[in-house]
Amino acid sequence: MYIPRLKKHYREVVVPELQKRMGYSSPMAVPKILAICINQGVARHKDNRRLVDNLLDTLTLIAGQKAIPTYAKKAISNFKLRAGMIVGGRVTLRGDRMYEFSDLLFNFSLPQVRDFQGLSIKSFDKQFNYTIGLKEQIVFPQVNVDKVGQITGLNITFVTNATTYESSYWLLRELGMPFADLHKKKK
Repeated sequence: MYIPRLKKHYREVVVPELQKRMGYSSPMAVPKILAICINQGVARHKDNRRLVDNLLDTLTLIAGQKAIPTYAKKAISNFKLRAGMIVGGRVTLRGDRMYEFSDLLFNFSLPQVRDFQGLSIKSFDKQFNYTIGLKEQIVFPQVNVDKVGQITGLNITFVTNATTYESSYWLLRELGMPFADLHKKKK
């Protein structure tokens, strides 16, 4: 049976390390990533249906799972937005796909970002989840630059069950997330 590399790394290396570092008595108490949510907005291009479909197809390629369009809930005349118009797309990854996507993101896609100096440690929210904002979707190897109609950004949120900022930080750091403080120490 196939087990993703990062999932195996989590079980064999991260869990014992966090047990020792944070003082957890049981391996089941160690925090883990529950899901990865990928969101992409198409509000600027909402009138061009072919471009919207192209962006949703690109999001499907990146995630390896069908992207679901998100719709406007109410009309806003200042933005020329009517209720029911497609304003974005989203994908929620869990299980093995989540670990495969994380491995690809940490080890290949983030180093492809221009002038990458590491990720900020200030992007944790009150539930100790971490969000990354990418300006270009073309940093992923699945995306063919020639077929992308418009270069847009996307948000990636790592949903954890951590109960403190430190446990969430150390979980993501041990999994391989390239935080900025790691890059500063190397120089």
